[in-house]
Amino acid sequence: MKTIDITVTRYDPENSPVPYEQTYTIPYDDEMVVLDGLNYIKDHVDGSLSYRWSCRMGVCGSCGMTVNGVPKLTCAVFLKDYPQGVRVGPMDHFPVVRDLVIEMDDFMDKLRAVKPWMIREQEKPVEEGEYLQSPEELQLFRQFSMCINCGLCYAACPVYAADKSFIGPAAIALAHRYDMDSREEGQDQRAEVIGSHEGIWECSFVGECSVVCPKHVDPAAAIQRSKVQLTKDHILGLLWPWGKS
Repeated sequence: MKTIDITVTRYDPENSPVPYEQTYTIPYDDEMVVLDGLNYIKDHVDGSLSYRWSCRMGVCGSCGMTVNGVPKLTCAVFLKDYPQGVRVGPMDHFPVVRDLVIEMDDFMDKLRAVKPWMIREQEKPVEEGEYLQSPEELQLFRQFSMCINCGLCYAACPVYAADKSFIGPAAIALAHRYDMDSREEGQDQRAEVIGSHEGIWECSFVGECSVVCPKHVDPAAAIQRSKVQLTKDHILGLLWPWGKS
């Protein structure tokens, strides 16, 4: 069987406050992904290695790490694509708890801040039936509902790297997803957050958030479209202060 070197960033704040790298040589075949390699190390070589994973199907978003310098879901990249060896580290721009495990509290706080759920001023009676949408209305937000909250877009974002107060790509994309939903009535509440100093206007449109997204969501587009919508709302508010269309 072929072998490959996997170099892993280790960090043990209780015993070694300075991160270091450790290389493991393991057997592999063409079906193994990077996460399989980490699991092999954990099971057969070094049980002290810490990392986070769950579904192994690109759904839960918990196995995001830096693979050869690029944010990736480790369940979705194959070892055979790195014949010269693979270097695995924690995702950039997040506090590291241990080895490859990051703290996502700030990310989760930002998600809650944009209220990524349906907001209605008043629900209609159940006997009036469900809220219907046309296929065209669904398509307006469908791709943004594919976000799995993996955080890869934050690891790739140079704005978030420089300023942790930036709300960030995934949170704004999810805000846009609900703002575009024809059943939604909470746009003004989210506008206070995404239109703030820490919101959409901080984005410099580098676009790496969209490049690294494993579900092909386009947060960069969501941010730019939100800029256009908030600008339009602002102008309408000036021209027609008693109500926008």
